[in-house]
Amino acid sequence: MSSVELKAAVSLTLVFVFRMLGLFMVLPVLALFADDLQGASPSLMGMAIGAYGFSQAMLQIPFGWLSDRWGRKPVILLGLFIFLLGSLLAAQATTIEGVIAGRILQGCGAIAGAVTALMADLTRDQYRTRAMAMIGMGIGVAFAIAMVLGPVVSDIWGLSGLFISNALMAVAAMLVIMLLVPTPVIKRHDLNSSVDRQGLRQVFTDPELLRHIVGIFVLHFVLMALFVFIPELLSNDFDRSAHGRIYLAVMGLSFVMMIPLIILSERQRLLKQCYSFSIVTLFVAFALFYQGMLSATMLLAGLLIFFFGFNFLEATLPSLVSKLAPVGTRGTVMGGYSTSQFLGAALGGSLGGVAMEYGGVTGVIILCTIPTALWCWLSVTMKQPPYVSTMVMALNPELGDISSVSEQLAGIVGVQEVTVLSAEKTAYLKVDKQTLNWSELRQFGQC
Repeated sequence: MSSVELKAAVSLTLVFVFRMLGLFMVLPVLALFADDLQGASPSLMGMAIGAYGFSQAMLQIPFGWLSDRWGRKPVILLGLFIFLLGSLLAAQATTIEGVIAGRILQGCGAIAGAVTALMADLTRDQYRTRAMAMIGMGIGVAFAIAMVLGPVVSDIWGLSGLFISNALMAVAAMLVIMLLVPTPVIKRHDLNSSVDRQGLRQVFTDPELLRHIVGIFVLHFVLMALFVFIPELLSNDFDRSAHGRIYLAVMGLSFVMMIPLIILSERQRLLKQCYSFSIVTLFVAFALFYQGMLSATMLLAGLLIFFFGFNFLEATLPSLVSKLAPVGTRGTVMGGYSTSQFLGAALGGSLGGVAMEYGGVTGVIILCTIPTALWCWLSVTMKQPPYVSTMVMALNPELGDISSVSEQLAGIVGVQEVTVLSAEKTAYLKVDKQTLNWSELRQFGQC
C-alpha cells in the first residue's frame, strides 16, 4: 500500500468506528432508563433499541446509489450530519417516543455503502481486499468498545450525556472526512463495492446464500431482543457502575475463546461444523439466561457463552457470504446482507420489547429460540462451503488480447472463477490459496 492508500484505509475505518460506537453504545444501557422516560414500556423500550435498524435497512442501498451521482464525500457528510441531528434529538428527549424518533433519525445516516465505495476509489485493485478487511476489523472492535463504554458514559452523564457523546462522535467522523480522507481523483467501477440493482434478485434466490442472509438477520434479531432484559437482570445483582467492567471481561474472554475455533474452521476446513456448533451455543446461552433470573453466576455464564458464539458467527458470516457470492458480485451480495442485518436488529428490538411486556424474560427467550432453531436447521443442511478467497487483480497493461485473458486465468491451477472487466483491465478471481499456482498467476498482473 502507498502512504495515500494507507491513510485512506485508516481514516475511513475511523469513520466506521465512530459511527458504530454511537449506534451500539445505547444497547447495554437503554433498558435501564425506562423510569426516566415518560410513557416508557417494555415494548416501546425494545422499539427504541432496534429503531435505527428500520431506517438503515431502507436507506443502506439508496445512499450508495446517491454517492454515485452526488459524490462520495458529500453523501457521507450528509449521512453523518443526519446521525448528529438524530443524536441531539434523542439527547433532549424526555419521552420514549422522542428517543425512538432520535434513533430512527440516527439510522437515516446510512453511509456504509458510500464509505466502501470511497475506499474503492482511493485504493488500487490489488490492495482493496486488505483495506476492506481493516474496516471489518474496525466494526468488530467498535462493537466491543461500545459494550464497555456505554455503561461507563451513561453512569457518569446519564442517557442524555450518552446521546451527546454520540453527537460528538459524529462531529469527529465529519472532521476525519474533511481533514484526513484524501479526495479521489477518479471514480472507480468496483464490482465488490457497488450494488447492481438487477443482481439483488439473484442474491435472494440463491438457496446457499439465502441461508446466511437469514443467519445474519437472526443473529442481530436475537442480539437486540436479549438486550431488552439483560441490563435489568444485571442490575439486580450488580451496580450500574460495574456493568462496563463486566462487559469488558465477558467480551475479552469470548474473543480469546473463539480464536481456536476460527483456526480449526479454516486450517482443518471444518467451517460447517464450527458454524453449526456456534449456533448451538446460542441455545445454551438462552438456557443460562433463563436460570440467570435467579442466579448471577448463570447470567454471567450465559453472557460469556452467548458472546463466544455471537463473535464467531459475526466474524464468519461476511467471509462465508463472500466465498459463496458469484465472482464480481460481492458488492451486491453484501448490500442485501447488510439490509437483512439491520432489518433483524429492528424487528428483534421491537418484537423483543413486546415479548417482554406480555411474557417477561421467558417470553423473550422463547421468541429468540424459534428463529434460532430455523437457522440451526439451515446450517446443518447446508453444503460444505468452498474454501476459496476473493482476489482482485490489476492486469498488466502490456497484455494483448484482454478478451482471451479470462480463459487463460481460468486454466491456472487453483483458480475457481474469473470475471474480467476489459475497460478497467481488472480481473476478479476466486482462488484456493492452498493449491494456487502463484508464479503463473503473477504473470498476468498484481494481486
